[in-house]
Amino acid sequence: MATLIPITALFVGLHGLLAMLLVLKITRFRQKDKIAFGDGGNEGMQRAIRVQANFIEYVPLALIMILVLEIQGASEMLLYGLGTALFLGRVLHAYGLGKSSGATPGRFIGTLLTWAVYFVGAIACLIIAV
Repeated sequence: MATLIPITALFVGLHGLLAMLLVLKITRFRQKDKIAFGDGGNEGMQRAIRVQANFIEYVPLALIMILVLEIQGASEMLLYGLGTALFLGRVLHAYGLGKSSGATPGRFIGTLLTWAVYFVGAIACLIIAV
């Protein structure tokens, strides 16, 4: 019998679409500026690569925590809260870092939201495990 995980599926799908947008931005830089490998010394391309890399560094573990919590029967409010905060955090971070390599409100708030998801998700996983 299959275990249904519709909340995780929703957030995996949303983050999958966001990942595609981030990859497409890199692809556009590569085509426009004829950069076959690396960043070509292009600051915009460097930021686009870092936005996508930062996404890849943070999102998988956060989604795994949401998955584990859903399988273990955590409340829907917690799951939707974590998933929404993660998605909003990643959008804000991508927007902020995409505009400037310096500090921006989007980057700051996006980072805080992502770290909050990590903290709350990790604590919730530990509580369920014990």
